[in-house]
Amino acid sequence: MQSVRFKNRSWDVAADLRLPKDFDPSKKYPAIICAHPISSCKEQTSGSIYGERLTEQGYVTLAFDASHQGESGGEPRYLEDPATRVEDFRCAVDHLVTLDYVDENRIGCLGVCGGGGYAANATMTEHRIKALVTVVAANYGRIMRESGAIDTLEAISRQRTAEARGAEPLITTYIPGSPEEREQAGATDIDIVDAVEYYRTPRSQDPNSPNRLRFSGLDAAVGFDAFHLAEVLLTQPLQVIVGDVPGAFGSYRDGFELFNRARSEKKDILVVQGASHYDLYDRPEYTDQALRKLESFFGENL
Repeated sequence: MQSVRFKNRSWDVAADLRLPKDFDPSKKYPAIICAHPISSCKEQTSGSIYGERLTEQGYVTLAFDASHQGESGGEPRYLEDPATRVEDFRCAVDHLVTLDYVDENRIGCLGVCGGGGYAANATMTEHRIKALVTVVAANYGRIMRESGAIDTLEAISRQRTAEARGAEPLITTYIPGSPEEREQAGATDIDIVDAVEYYRTPRSQDPNSPNRLRFSGLDAAVGFDAFHLAEVLLTQPLQVIVGDVPGAFGSYRDGFELFNRARSEKKDILVVQGASHYDLYDRPEYTDQALRKLESFFGENL
């Protein structure tokens, strides 16, 4: 694994580049971009699970930290901006096509959770991406709109005004900071329970995933639809993977919406029985099923 940097506008995006076993720089390899969930980082599921295993299957993989987050540059920090998140994918492709050992006609993309929604949106207009996989893809804009959109926008407006007048930025959190905080809040939905266990305990806690979010930057997310124009522009082969245990984040229904709306002539959806959203992040009995499907899908389409 190599630590690499590529540009998005004026800042560096940090990424982990993995090369297959017995790598030969004189050969041409297919490559897969791996995108992390919202609030996550490249060291978690996108890189350590899916990137690692896809590399074992013979692919060059590039798992990156979103701009403004993790080890990537970009100011202000902790910003969740859909347009920039989508541009990260185009910049990742720009980087891959400069590598002599990457076959520019065999570049694929995989996104997990919110990264899957962003990956779908990017692939619609980035046709150097030849095949797309989403794992428990979530449409972040839809989630924001279902969480009291108008009240949220009013609160964001007040905060932006305060910051314009010199107030300190409001840095909030995506999820409760610990299992104890979750219990105190009375949050019992399976996605919230599992999110806290995944991100805020030794299961997968990482300093590059600090559970910090800039509140005043969320207005763009409220108006974002990850699947907008999928029925017109998303033509590449598509593999959607979801678990059949639904939760508050809605990745089960988002996966079916993407599958149904995509214009792709070649598309498939895998429902992993007994799997919740976070089971498909790192639980081998479920990720192994997803990775077997990825092996056949990318094998046929890259």
